Amino acid sequence: MAAAPMSFAFTLLAACISFLHHAPAAAAAAPANQTAGFLDCLAASLPAGVVYTHASRSYQSVLESSIKNLLFDTPATPTPVAVVEATDASHVQAAVRCGVGHGVSVRSRSGGHDYEGLSYRSLDAARAFAVVDMAGGALRAVRVDVRGRAAWVGSGATLGEVYYAIANKTSRLGFPGSVGPTVGVGGFLSGGGFGLMLRKHGLASDHVLDATMVDAKGRLLDRAAMGEDLFWAIRGGGGGNFGIVLSWKLRLVPVPATVTVFTVHRSRNQSATDLLAKWQRVAPSLPSDAFLRVVVQNQNAQFESLYLGTRAGLVAAMADAFPELNVTASDCIEMTWVQSVLYFAFYGTGKPPEMLLDRGTGRPDRYFKAKSDYVQEPMPSQVWETTWSWLLKDGAGLLILDPYGGEMARVAPAATPFPHRQALYNIQYYGFWSESGEAAAAKHMGWIRGVYGEMEPYVSKNPRGAYVNYRDLDLGVNDDGGGVARARYEKATVWGRAYFKANFERLAAVKAKVDPDNYFKNEQSIPPLPS
Repeated sequence: MAAAPMSFAFTLLAACISFLHHAPAAAAAAPANQTAGFLDCLAASLPAGVVYTHASRSYQSVLESSIKNLLFDTPATPTPVAVVEATDASHVQAAVRCGVGHGVSVRSRSGGHDYEGLSYRSLDAARAFAVVDMAGGALRAVRVDVRGRAAWVGSGATLGEVYYAIANKTSRLGFPGSVGPTVGVGGFLSGGGFGLMLRKHGLASDHVLDATMVDAKGRLLDRAAMGEDLFWAIRGGGGGNFGIVLSWKLRLVPVPATVTVFTVHRSRNQSATDLLAKWQRVAPSLPSDAFLRVVVQNQNAQFESLYLGTRAGLVAAMADAFPELNVTASDCIEMTWVQSVLYFAFYGTGKPPEMLLDRGTGRPDRYFKAKSDYVQEPMPSQVWETTWSWLLKDGAGLLILDPYGGEMARVAPAATPFPHRQALYNIQYYGFWSESGEAAAAKHMGWIRGVYGEMEPYVSKNPRGAYVNYRDLDLGVNDDGGGVARARYEKATVWGRAYFKANFERLAAVKAKVDPDNYFKNEQSIPPLPS
């Protein structure tokens, strides 16, 4: 297919599975004696119209409402025995209690952007599971307190809904979320969450003040009741590990009356190689009000900036630190913060704020796969020259480079589960295609794994890092079958240390304390630390 525009990656950051290494297991009905009691329990505990089973006429449309990747919407994909459209905390409590009582695991879904689809699918067709979908009712509500500079946000809300609610109340507060407005709040915060204001305000999860959640006993807990260890773990330890977080109290951040953006393109024959080589040193050390990312696709580098200030300030900052990029006043556009959210989400000016309320529901129309890396030392120029050749290959995708530094670098790696704060920048390798079939999947998967392998000598090591919100099953999957707990834990450390480095053991210790029977689990969930 024709290559998508560079901006495509920002609005469709979707889940994806390693099709060749982890092909979907053949669909199979779970044993009746495993599910009948669970479904009877749900029917007795929840109101009519909340539970959808395979016998429900609307089951397929409800299941597909938040699926973002065609790889996970096939007849061969194992599907949940039930989808609970929870609109109240009591619905989630009932689903968990029924699941624990009848041996059926429950997975929670907010926006459906899990990169491997683990919020709504399983690799094991023989093991029954259910999905609690939180995109409705009180679990989707956003309540903004301008005077208190805070908001209570349901896990089922999207980031777009949060941005819209804030802007509807005030133009001088914002939230440091991602560029994807359809991303669900629950999963985003559970993985730490970074966006265009990370250099000024750090991770989104750094601004979580409180939370409510349902644990494996079906209890409803707030920060005081769950304790500081569990509160630490849910703010970056990955979704689906410790319970189901229902809502989050967020600290809102001040934003100026005027922010400035630019998008400038530099091709390979316009010194893009030299610009990328220098960008690695410049972007992480700019003033914290300035954020400069790059999308590399085809033979072009697209430099994008959000500056928390006026055009004159951004032009001056670029002229001082990065004159080679040759940013001019005519490249820069002044706007409000919420207009900048719309600009990066939909690539254009004059977009109505109501576009942020579109959750992007409906059957997906593309396949996706992503991988990630962290870079600690600038790569040599010749590495970027080699990368251009990869971007000419059949099946090529794109690279997204997000700089850190600023507030990110000032926070200790153990302050939250997210450990990569000292990196220069994050790389996301992003592949997408519309052709069906194994040949197309092999071509695109081959490209993304090939360029990922090419970068190995130049990225973080021991372990090679990865961002948990760019979940990647190529890093390893859990073995929940036979074997002793210690062996299962050691196997999980292979992927766990890539995401969490030294914080993985503490996360496993929290898991052992709050969910020792490992009820909340998936193919890449944190196991309990063996005693």
